[in-house]
Amino acid sequence: MNLIQDQTIGGRYQILTQLGQGGFGTTFLAQDMQTAGNPQCIVKHFKPLSTDAYTLKEAKRLFDQEAIILQTLGKHDQIPQLLAYFQENQEFYLVEEFIPGHDISQEILPLGKRLSEAETIKLLKEILEVLAFVHQYNVIHLDLKPTNIRRRQLDNKIVLVDFGAVKQITTQMINSQGQTSFTVAIGSYGYIPSEQANRTPQLSSDIYAVGIIGIQALTGINPADFNSQELQTNHNTGEIDWRNQIQVSQQLGEILDTMVLYDFRQRYPTATSVLQALEMLDKTPDTVIQKPLQIAPRQKFFMSVGITAVVATMSLWLLQLQTHTQFFLTYQDSSYGIKIKYPESWKIQENLNSITQELVIFILPKTSDENNYQELLTVSVEKFYGTLKESQDLFSNEIKDTLSDATIINTSETTLAKKQANQLIFISKDGKKNLKNLQVWTLKDNQAYVITYSAGIEDYERLLPTIEKMIESFEIN
Repeated sequence: MNLIQDQTIGGRYQILTQLGQGGFGTTFLAQDMQTAGNPQCIVKHFKPLSTDAYTLKEAKRLFDQEAIILQTLGKHDQIPQLLAYFQENQEFYLVEEFIPGHDISQEILPLGKRLSEAETIKLLKEILEVLAFVHQYNVIHLDLKPTNIRRRQLDNKIVLVDFGAVKQITTQMINSQGQTSFTVAIGSYGYIPSEQANRTPQLSSDIYAVGIIGIQALTGINPADFNSQELQTNHNTGEIDWRNQIQVSQQLGEILDTMVLYDFRQRYPTATSVLQALEMLDKTPDTVIQKPLQIAPRQKFFMSVGITAVVATMSLWLLQLQTHTQFFLTYQDSSYGIKIKYPESWKIQENLNSITQELVIFILPKTSDENNYQELLTVSVEKFYGTLKESQDLFSNEIKDTLSDATIINTSETTLAKKQANQLIFISKDGKKNLKNLQVWTLKDNQAYVITYSAGIEDYERLLPTIEKMIESFEIN
């Protein structure tokens, strides 16, 4: 059904004028005829791709699910309240609070308009402060762009509008077995990262979109023109080459570069992480702000977290190493300000990998030529701009995603170097060998200090007293 002026839907909402139309639906300005003063509101009209029973049933489920989320998010003062949602004539309607004001395309899109660095940082913070609330609910906006970010007339505050998830009801197809798939990705050209275009969006997909808005504000170049001769996307890396267009501080340039990295795992994980990095701009000199903790590709994951596939056959000599009579030496790295004690008989490998930031591995000596495996304890220091809670989620998810047979058996809070820390214990496999892994880490000055111990399940407990001594001795100066 095509809505027309003065038509009433839902028994109370009278259409005033059409505001916009796209592939996902149509937006109207309306007025509520059953509320005193007939206040204006926004009506969004969605038509399912198909009206067969399977599709309508699934569309209704998705619509109700996303509407409930929008109701929750609308509790925030800078997200429109959802006033009503309903189905009528096999079509779906959302009714939202109307926000008088203008969208920020009027601030950053006029020809030749460029925001200063200070203005851009202020705009980024304004957007991210609201987005941080959204990400707390593990919700992805999916369609952040200047026209979906309004400047409210009443108080000049930013308001995020037009969340994308509910638009899925217009793109879904259901096969004869009732299985749902989506025909297109939600999002807008220029602001949508590769993983979202492939219909696997992440929280950091929103970070990408906000980063693009920041680059657009600084350069005055529309993302649709990012592959013009002025501003190219590197076809080998997928990264955007934009910093030759303007003068920008190294700190802000690095933050924006990290926000729009091609690999979503290397971006800031949430809005809160970016806000913390931006807050540091006022507290640090104009030096390079390094990227957050980077998750290595599958084949390098074990190096990045120190989980090397090792198992050893223990002998009486190894058992003696665990007694209180064994002697400990001190390892220190002054460049990172760390110290740790280790058994004098253990071997050391240093400066292992500049990419994964492994500083040192402590290796249990072999007891025979037939022993092809060695228990290891690895210390690494990597840049990380998130919170301790975010780091635990990131580490846990990467273990689950990378190791198909991994099982996390314990997550807990602990201490490391007299600081609050997190701990993970999980089971994994190396071929036919069952491994048990302990990982402990803490954060200081935007760096993650990580200690990882991995051993065969049958040997894990026997070595644990020595490992615990090493962890307890760890210092960060």
